[in-house]
Amino acid sequence: MASLALWIILAPLMAALVTGLAGSHLGRRLTHMLTIAGVAVSCVLSFWVLLRVLGGARLDAPVYTWMVSGGIPFQIGFLVDPLSALLALVVTFVSLAVHIYSIGYMADDPGDIRFFSYISLFTFAMLLLVLANNFLQLFIGWEGVGLVSYLLIGFWFEKPTATAAALKAFLVNRIGDLGFILGIAMVLHYTGSLAYAAVFARVPDLVGTTVNLGFGWHVQVLTLMGLLLFVGAMGKSAQIPLHVWLPDSMEGPTPISALIHAATMVTAGVYLVARLSPLYIHAPVALSVILVIGSLTAFFMGILGVVATDIKRVIAYSTLSQLGYMMAGLGASAFAAGIFHLVTHAFFKALLFLAAGSVILAMHHEQDMRKMGGLRKYLPVTYATFLVGALALVAFPGFSGYFSKDALIDAVGQSPIAGAAFAYVLLLLSVFVTALYTFRMLFMVFHGTERMDAHTREHLHESPWVVTLPLVMLAVPALAVGWILFHPLLGGSFFASSLATPLGVNPLARFAHLTAWHFFLSAWDAPTFYLMLAGLGVAVYGYLWRPEWPARVAAGAGPLYRMLLQGYGFDALYLRLGAAGSVLLGRGLWKWGDERVIDGMAVNGTASRIGWLGSLVRKLQTGFLYQYAFTMVSALVVLVFWALVRY
Repeated sequence: MASLALWIILAPLMAALVTGLAGSHLGRRLTHMLTIAGVAVSCVLSFWVLLRVLGGARLDAPVYTWMVSGGIPFQIGFLVDPLSALLALVVTFVSLAVHIYSIGYMADDPGDIRFFSYISLFTFAMLLLVLANNFLQLFIGWEGVGLVSYLLIGFWFEKPTATAAALKAFLVNRIGDLGFILGIAMVLHYTGSLAYAAVFARVPDLVGTTVNLGFGWHVQVLTLMGLLLFVGAMGKSAQIPLHVWLPDSMEGPTPISALIHAATMVTAGVYLVARLSPLYIHAPVALSVILVIGSLTAFFMGILGVVATDIKRVIAYSTLSQLGYMMAGLGASAFAAGIFHLVTHAFFKALLFLAAGSVILAMHHEQDMRKMGGLRKYLPVTYATFLVGALALVAFPGFSGYFSKDALIDAVGQSPIAGAAFAYVLLLLSVFVTALYTFRMLFMVFHGTERMDAHTREHLHESPWVVTLPLVMLAVPALAVGWILFHPLLGGSFFASSLATPLGVNPLARFAHLTAWHFFLSAWDAPTFYLMLAGLGVAVYGYLWRPEWPARVAAGAGPLYRMLLQGYGFDALYLRLGAAGSVLLGRGLWKWGDERVIDGMAVNGTASRIGWLGSLVRKLQTGFLYQYAFTMVSALVVLVFWALVRY
């Protein structure tokens, strides 16, 4: 098992290194073959490992010890259990689809060799994170994903907006990573280990232990530890208020949008919280914070998708909202439901992004939905697969998103965690919002009046097979995976050895005796179904029957509409407090610290004082012999007098 896990990680790494260092000599075709072969090997091995895990196999062992400091070993090791095996398969399958898709999407880009090297390296970093059995390796993979995402978002570095978006993503994630590394430091300090198994074994002993934060304020160690680690998850999984980097990351190529926003980078924070469930069940305050922040993200980020006009940005805001759902599920202590939605979301969200990329290719890289319309007859395969992804996203009964999202919302409603009722209401409202922006996007792009120019219309045609094949590959699990995984993940014992069971009421208890078929039949009794239909009805009225209506609503909304266009003002706030504050601090350190203190007082000040002292001494050098004799005699008298007085 250890050798299998090692090759799952090394296959994409070796492909990335070979193509990155020798890609210019290998050429495009061989580069494509090597990188696709690397991730295909990882995908096949991940599937084999999952089968072995289903048969009862487990692995939690170090590969080698990097160093020992203070008696604490810092190791590289693997944890292969149901959670890591399932996510490794999801990551490699989505990555394989993106690799194949990129052959067609990046065909005319001169930097596609570099691009393929980057996405293979990205896959390696995510697998390193998922299969880690300790916080050190987790952090290495965590930072590796962040670094490569910077390279991929800013891949088209000639565009100022792309480089700015890459830098923004990097900086915002560093804020989250500061909390993350402080949380890891607390883990090491209070448990004496970085290995998951050893840390989780020590967690019950820390219940009730407090730490003094000063001013007489004491807080539970596990609560503070959980909150600091969650700050890192907020950065990676783009939760309010650290969400601002994700919409701007659309500046990267569309395959990267699918890879980052579907099964890899943004889900790392969700995976982190789920992996640390043995810690969080003893920190209910931290769970409440996660629950509330997740529900706020789900609702308010979904609303932004209603006003966005860039097709990729609409899907990006959808990702933000769905990540909020996952976090809310984890905060409700329904850890299996959060991971289940992560898995289904990976397929249908990657499908939506890649289908949007197919539309963008057909539209000659036009992304404004106001310049589209009526594309259904020109792009039949793209439309069919996009429709599957859209129906999964809105949780239409029978599609994968229905099984995971409705189960998650139900679990939040059953949760005893403080704030669950508030979160439940927000998630229900988010169902309406999700349906509204999803069907709005579907109707604006594929239905209604054709709004593109004549030249674009003349050249509209379906994308090549290397683009449409990955769409079909992803459409199948987007439709069927919910039926397959519903009972094993929610009602069965699949995650028994990976996720902790809540100490109090289990919000997933009712799923123990519920099959996917029975849950499907109960869809018509749930409020989520009718909220979804309400969103569909509003979208039909506003974007098919009365297309002039949305403009009237926007004009009437006035300041509210402008606030939504500005993303609630988070960017402006950060520019004022963060960027402008940093500039002001830097200018102060420059003017006062550098010029006045260092240069004025230390460097130039020392020289000026020496010069001043020299000018005084220079006045004593007159050249008159009698003055020198008088000075010597005077000094001698003073010395004699001092000696007589002293002795």
